[in-house]
Amino acid sequence: MKIAATSDNHFDVNKIDENQMAQKQAEYLLKQHVGVYLIAGDLFNKFNRSMQYVEKLQELVGEHTKVFFIAGNHDMLNDIDYNQLESNLSPLYLHNQFYDVPGTKWRIIGNNGWYDYTFADNVDKTTEQFWRWKKSFWIDTGIEQPMSDIERMNIVLKQTEQQMQQASRRKVLFMTHFAVRHEYIHYSEDARFWNMINGMAGSRRMEKLLETYQPELVISGHLHHHFKPLAKSNGIYYNNSVGYHNNRINEWSSDDFFTEWTQRLLITDLK
Repeated sequence: MKIAATSDNHFDVNKIDENQMAQKQAEYLLKQHVGVYLIAGDLFNKFNRSMQYVEKLQELVGEHTKVFFIAGNHDMLNDIDYNQLESNLSPLYLHNQFYDVPGTKWRIIGNNGWYDYTFADNVDKTTEQFWRWKKSFWIDTGIEQPMSDIERMNIVLKQTEQQMQQASRRKVLFMTHFAVRHEYIHYSEDARFWNMINGMAGSRRMEKLLETYQPELVISGHLHHHFKPLAKSNGIYYNNSVGYHNNRINEWSSDDFFTEWTQRLLITDLK
């Protein structure tokens, strides 16, 4: 079965007509005979709008394609709290859930993910200093969270390990929003800002967990660099983020969203 994967479409930031784009994406997915479409977070800066888009897209593709979504940090900014994010909100919401691909040995596991500052290991800062910096400068300060980032990441790791253990006899595609490989991290001399941002990129502990359980395919987002597929001994890692295109930031290699989305889209066959 063909699957397709994307992340970080950022429809609101990119000022995209969501109804028109849902129609165009649906037509393209059907034309490509995609059986499962995976969205690794960051559709809108409001969770309700993200879910509404996913539901609209599922309606348009009908029974031919299954659409699954996990939340990125932007989706979490409004209209949702932590307990709701951890609940089974919709059959289309794959956080801490799985989907067994019919007619194959493949299991798709989803987890929103989080971060624990471990990708900022070149910065001599305490956990408390990272937390204070985040609250002062980072967009995620608007996300409702009844615990520390370390505690939240501990829960993510426990959930992921349990899902991996339950899938021990299957081929696994793991989808999460945040970075899971150190090769994706850009280090610089700017310890005041850029290297601090790396702390909110993802988790080296998740990287080690995936190296232990060795899923065949890993899909992530969050970072908007156009990474090539990363083949490791335990599997292949993909980041298919679309990213931003506006007056201030241009991360695209093309001039329009649909072209950029199709160029960045992963399509592969799960056999």
